[in-house]
Amino acid sequence: MFRRTRETAPAGLVPLAWGFTVAAHLGPVADRPVLIAHLVMDVLLVAFVGLSWGDMATGVLRAWRLVILAGIPVTLAGTVGLLVAADPASSPLVATSVVGWTLLPVPALWYTGRESRGTARTVNYAAATLSLAGAVAYVVGLASGAPIDAPVRLAGLALVGVGQTVGIVDAAARY
Repeated sequence: MFRRTRETAPAGLVPLAWGFTVAAHLGPVADRPVLIAHLVMDVLLVAFVGLSWGDMATGVLRAWRLVILAGIPVTLAGTVGLLVAADPASSPLVATSVVGWTLLPVPALWYTGRESRGTARTVNYAAATLSLAGAVAYVVGLASGAPIDAPVRLAGLALVGVGQTVGIVDAAARY
């Protein structure tokens, strides 16, 4: 049962994380719950990679292990930013965390598509494309100084959320 939970839980956690991120950008979720969510993600990422290390040693799972490993310091950056910044919405550490997670899964989604066949290939390429398009839109909005709730930033997060959700739900259902 524990193994099955590790295999399927990300299919719920990924869309939850992006939905929470959008809600934080819109304002209904305050900084303290975002900090608590980061602390939970810090623990979950470390636990997940530790518990799944051997299972993720080869093939596309190795690519995803690298995403999680790289994601740990990216998430920690957001945690620190939320702890020390007077205004987390303008914190470079929080921005690094958001942008990092928009981009980190893109190469692994593309690689998964390349290593897959049929529908799985198409789904993963589409997921990578949506995620990359969303990341670019978000970074353009961020770099232009658009406010945190600007449509370009929100659209970017929505595209990333849909892309990454499609990829992880397909993986959980297929494998």
